[in-house]
Amino acid sequence: MSHDHGAHLPEERQVKQAMLRGALGRCPACGKGKLFSGYLNVNATCAHCGEDLHHQRADDGPAYLTILLVSHLGAPLLLAIYMIYRPSAMSMLIGFGLGAVVLSLFLLPRIKGAFIGFQWARRMHGFGATPLAPAETPSS
Repeated sequence: MSHDHGAHLPEERQVKQAMLRGALGRCPACGKGKLFSGYLNVNATCAHCGEDLHHQRADDGPAYLTILLVSHLGAPLLLAIYMIYRPSAMSMLIGFGLGAVVLSLFLLPRIKGAFIGFQWARRMHGFGATPLAPAETPSS
């Protein structure tokens, strides 16, 4: 006895929309509630729609991607500035050091939010999983 309606897949979640919402610091599900309670602390649930957000496992991914982006933007810019203007070593250290720190602090929460949005949209790490029915216990 087979039921077609019982085996359907859950509705598709828009990855791009969820990542954009997360990058803006909003709940990937509704886009209204705040994703973060602090700079990088993720709320356990969305205050607006009640979506569980504690499943996220961004770990070190956002930090690695931030370093990759900042270094790939900074290195060619550093070379171009040096070749065109020939500034002193101290001004290069101060300028690019400060620039790298500011850009990293700006990008890190946005990238982490996008990671969480991606995980939510792809139903990774428990996002969107329906609670399992309790296992039947054998009677003695």
